[in-house]
Amino acid sequence: MSLVTRNALIALGITIVLAGTIAYAINYLNRARINDLSTIENQLSIDTLSLETQFSLLEEAPCDSAASSTTLTGELADLGSRLSYAEDQLGSGNSQVVRLKEQYSLLEIRDYLITKQLAAACGTKPVTVLYFYSNAGDCSSCDKAGYALSYLRNTYPALRVYSFDYNLDLGALKTLITLLRVRDSLPAFVVNGKQSYGFTSLSDLEKKFPKGALASTTATN
Repeated sequence: MSLVTRNALIALGITIVLAGTIAYAINYLNRARINDLSTIENQLSIDTLSLETQFSLLEEAPCDSAASSTTLTGELADLGSRLSYAEDQLGSGNSQVVRLKEQYSLLEIRDYLITKQLAAACGTKPVTVLYFYSNAGDCSSCDKAGYALSYLRNTYPALRVYSFDYNLDLGALKTLITLLRVRDSLPAFVVNGKQSYGFTSLSDLEKKFPKGALASTTATN
């Protein structure tokens, strides 16, 4: 075997090994992503059932259930972050991602309704913000607005943030948008029932909250 032939075979072997390694890595990552999506879906099913149970408890003794109504805040934030990552990796048009977004949006709406019911029945004063965004390429400041809201949620643990894809084809979400009279000028915010539009900076976003509202949610050190 000539030196040229041997070198060519070695190069071919290296190429095959590299291609195989890359294919294996891609398959491994795809399986990991699918497993993560399945975990998110399972957790959403559990949390949805938990909220249904909370509604039943609220009918019996609403104010006694006030403390338990906040237990899903952290879980919602965590699921939202993982779902956002999955959407970034697999694309917003991925059928499984869309289905999970629909489930997650329904879970957020249910939690929002529980919060409002408690406020009416027990005299609590929660600070809520509903954030409507678009990832269809028609909202240049939505990413920055999302990061700012994540910062506020991490800084003020009692702040309840609900994020919704304005263009998601979900009947319950469309009804919510109609009831709140949210225009398609995105990003859009509904802070304690008051609509506002656009994002420029974190300080500007903080001004959208009622005076003293953020301070009342207890900032982390």
